[in-house]
Amino acid sequence: MSVQVQRFIEDGNAVLGIELGSTRIKSVLIGENGEPIASGGHEWENSYVDNIWTYSEEDIWKGVQDSYRDMASDVQKQYGVQLKKIAAIGFSGMMHGYMAFNQEGEMLVPFRTWRNNFTGQASKELTELFQYNIPQRWSIAHLYQAILNKEEHVKEVSFITTIAGYIHWKLTGEKILGVGEASGVFPIDLEAKTFHPTMIQQFDQLIEPTNVPWKLEEILPEVRVAGEEAGSLTVEGAKLLDVSGELVAGIPLCPPEGDAGTGMVATNSVAKRTGNVSAGTSVFAMVVLEKELSKVHTEIDLVTTPTGNLVAMAHSNNCTSDLNAWVGLFGEFAENIGVNLDMDTLYGTLYKLALEGDSDAGGLLSFGYLSGEHMTHFEEGRPLFVRSSESNFNLANFMRVHLFSALGALKIGMDILLKEEKVQLDEILGHGGLFKTEGVGQKIMAGALNVPVSVMNTAGEGGAWGIALLASYMINKENNETLDDFLNNKVFANQEVATIHPDQVDVTGYEQFMDRYVKGLAIERAAVENLK
Repeated sequence: MSVQVQRFIEDGNAVLGIELGSTRIKSVLIGENGEPIASGGHEWENSYVDNIWTYSEEDIWKGVQDSYRDMASDVQKQYGVQLKKIAAIGFSGMMHGYMAFNQEGEMLVPFRTWRNNFTGQASKELTELFQYNIPQRWSIAHLYQAILNKEEHVKEVSFITTIAGYIHWKLTGEKILGVGEASGVFPIDLEAKTFHPTMIQQFDQLIEPTNVPWKLEEILPEVRVAGEEAGSLTVEGAKLLDVSGELVAGIPLCPPEGDAGTGMVATNSVAKRTGNVSAGTSVFAMVVLEKELSKVHTEIDLVTTPTGNLVAMAHSNNCTSDLNAWVGLFGEFAENIGVNLDMDTLYGTLYKLALEGDSDAGGLLSFGYLSGEHMTHFEEGRPLFVRSSESNFNLANFMRVHLFSALGALKIGMDILLKEEKVQLDEILGHGGLFKTEGVGQKIMAGALNVPVSVMNTAGEGGAWGIALLASYMINKENNETLDDFLNNKVFANQEVATIHPDQVDVTGYEQFMDRYVKGLAIERAAVENLK
């Protein structure tokens, strides 16, 4: 136990970040140089209720409280300190989706997550109106679709936000979003670093005939950039976060961010020509642009860094869920023959086998579409594994094709950026579950994108660490110190980075797989239509 860290925590100098991811709510407490000193977590899953992917309010708060409690207990165990005061806190969550509240602060409809793909009409009409891509996941697409569907709750809407904004509001009383998270709610004016005023006017004119009793600006949160303050923990908020009642009120909070922005921070890829890819339940790649794209691409989201710089985002709803299900099946088999394997051994063994497979995965094909996939225009998904009688069907190729498929939809979006728009990308930094087994996900990704892929030894800390760093930047930055400089000089200066360059054999093999993948979309379509 470090006495120095113990005193740092006791003096109330540690900074906390909490991120609500798709399958885990993680809490990370950081020390003087941004290093993680304690952590906690809570596993959870979305529910599919009345054709909507959602998490209940009860599950949200139970999860946040449990994750905080787990982290506080880690502090107690490691340092013998009861956590009472924290220097700053930040919240992050899955981007996009729709949480709507009435004037009394009551949720009007169950939380509609990023995973729902039923806003196609709204997405199309708004993209045409703004001449700016509005993906189905964005909050404004959900709101407009609810208007088009003549949903009763629309006239009662007083405030809309995301899951990160919701937690922040309940703990501070402040209706605020960080600019990166806000850029997945409604388009951002890059100069003013706030919601685009002309597009707000266009939206209000569009919905005027529906006679809703509000203007868009009245129901949107306020936008703040990294480094700005965003309220402080209220007495009620402190009790809501820490059910033990030990945590004091008055702690400052940074603007709440989305998992895309915190992923950029956690991988030190907020500067231009850098990028990062987060690969877990879903997968998205973020590339910080030097200039705007030449035209609107419905496959590419335009969002921003937490400081408001333009970012192109290729996002796929499905990544490792189906892959995890197959690994689980092999785990069941091992258990049934009396072999007890821990998850690291199970994943490590199967993932490493994938590197022994044929470069194109032996002619095998899979689609891990547990849910719909906007990149390939599917409103629903059916996980599939397909092979011909000539395919080289062995375990190495089986694992390789599922790793390939986890990146298939993402590859379509990245090809638009790298091949069509000629975007310059020096390297991409990987984080998330796909990269946990050393070297495997990284090598597959480098071959898929034909770009060097780097992983830092903090990659596993992910977005909870990223939002903790943003909270630390808010209270520790020096005069005019940019976020880039703060991260480079104070957090990542001595960071170990492992880089894998693309192997030409892998690049060619992946292109052959993609040819099969694109043709095979017709099989996936038939499965969706015929397997109800």
